[in-house]
Amino acid sequence: MKVVIGQGSCGIATGAKKTENAFTEQIKKHNVDVELTVTGCVGTCYLEPIVDVYEDDGKLTRYVKVQPDKVEKIVEEHLKGGKIVSDYAIDVEDQQFLAKQERVVLRHCGLINPEIIDEYIAVGGYESSRKVLTSMTQDEVIDIIKTSNLRGRGGAGFPTWFKWNAAKGNLGKEKYIVCNADEGDPGAFMDRSVLEGDPHSLLEGMIIGGFAMGATEGIIYCRAEYPLAIKRLEIAMEQAREKGFLGDNIFGTGKHFDIRIKAGAGAFVCGEETALIASLEGERGMPRLKPPFPAAKGYWQLPTNINNVETFANVAWIIENGGEAFAKLGKGPSTGTKVFALAGKIKKGGLVEVPMGLSVKDVIFNIGGGIKNDRKFKAVQMGGPSGGCIPADISETPVTYEDIVKTGAIVGSGGMIVMDEDTCMVDMARYFLDFTKKESCGKCNYCRIGTKRMLEILERITQGKGEDGDIEKLEELANKIKDGSMCGLGQTAPNPVLSTIRYFRNEYEDHIYNHTCTAKSCKALIRYEIKDNCVGCTRCAKNCPVQAITGEVKGKHVIDQSICIKCGKCEDNCNFGAVVRI
Repeated sequence: MKVVIGQGSCGIATGAKKTENAFTEQIKKHNVDVELTVTGCVGTCYLEPIVDVYEDDGKLTRYVKVQPDKVEKIVEEHLKGGKIVSDYAIDVEDQQFLAKQERVVLRHCGLINPEIIDEYIAVGGYESSRKVLTSMTQDEVIDIIKTSNLRGRGGAGFPTWFKWNAAKGNLGKEKYIVCNADEGDPGAFMDRSVLEGDPHSLLEGMIIGGFAMGATEGIIYCRAEYPLAIKRLEIAMEQAREKGFLGDNIFGTGKHFDIRIKAGAGAFVCGEETALIASLEGERGMPRLKPPFPAAKGYWQLPTNINNVETFANVAWIIENGGEAFAKLGKGPSTGTKVFALAGKIKKGGLVEVPMGLSVKDVIFNIGGGIKNDRKFKAVQMGGPSGGCIPADISETPVTYEDIVKTGAIVGSGGMIVMDEDTCMVDMARYFLDFTKKESCGKCNYCRIGTKRMLEILERITQGKGEDGDIEKLEELANKIKDGSMCGLGQTAPNPVLSTIRYFRNEYEDHIYNHTCTAKSCKALIRYEIKDNCVGCTRCAKNCPVQAITGEVKGKHVIDQSICIKCGKCEDNCNFGAVVRI
């Protein structure tokens, strides 16, 4: 029997280390003969800490939200007594979260120990790279990737085979293959999960890609804010070297290929490939004009190819199953699967992997379980700060590169931030623009100054100080920033603003002309009042941090608007619906 505890960042954050310690203690106390091990995130982040119990015949029982106080009962009744503790086990509805997915990138996440290479090898790991290195040509590998039509999963959706082929065709005394693991979108954690849960799939993809383009060195550019990912990558690389999969004479072929890690400082702009290369070279992360493209002159002016984590994690599966099998997944030119991070006002937050072509609505409701507290679905922000808002009334849009861009958003790296009726779309646009303004490298005047001017207008609007013509000013600035910026950060920074104006213009107009927040969210435009059905329980007064509420016990209470800081604690603590936002 084996007990596996999910220890991705999400599991650890919810107490998985304490759960592991409790299992160690209880297993010893009850003298139970079981193997205790760890794994990465299986995707159901909302159910962490997760504990999987495997019987000797392979039967799996999954326990969810396992805090230390639940451990002794599991050990006593299940591990020792052979009886499943049904109260702690995952229910049928939550099982559907995984059952409705098609997992390629995440196929091993949550199932193997990422720190033990033999577990990866046991599920077919490194067989694809062995096959490529020992029996295939560079052109044959590129042809398979071309047949699959694998496109870059970092945002732009550029054909992977084309980039590999371009780097292959350029001469250089050295060539480099780089993994962009600088995942910086708010609400996105797809790459982190792969790095923490299945690092060898990334290494194998880079080995194959390196062979295809003729590179001898690979570099993983990973943000320093991912310490667990870096730790598991380092372990994986060392184990791969010991097995002869990295270093000199890999797979006994006489070829050399090795990989190293460069920890980045978390600059969002370094997600742009030329800025990333500048950072690798020890310079400030700032983009440069293209051409020349990195495939011709990249790292140290030598041929360089850059793909992100998710792109590389598809490669071994494609080599194993064939390009046609991958191309059958998805819709039209958007082939394969895509990993999405579901966050925000959604019931089942976590990672999902689905064939491209599924509708936005299907992902949110059929897999993500719908909106938290059964509130009304309003919109979803796709593509992070570079993306845009897709409103509920067009949520039947298929998730493909071609269809999503028509809405004013982008697929991006795969972040989906779900919003309900209480979300102010003007404030949401302000939030994302604040992020991109801070992350601008400052090289382009339009990006550096234009985003600041746009943010100032949005801040005025959310504070109830909007002016006639502000919407038109935002649109004018947005278009100039898109046209005048050098790199993708500036060119896409206005997208959240433009898409919210496009679909929620009425909310901008309410803020400016009626001095009201449609969602009753912006503090400067709301107030709290106590209705006549107040029973005088005093809960609101006791929880008010500034003593703005007065009234007698069993008598109607009143809020002093001159003192109220609009924190909302009175509304949160009222059990009778007597406190309302206006």
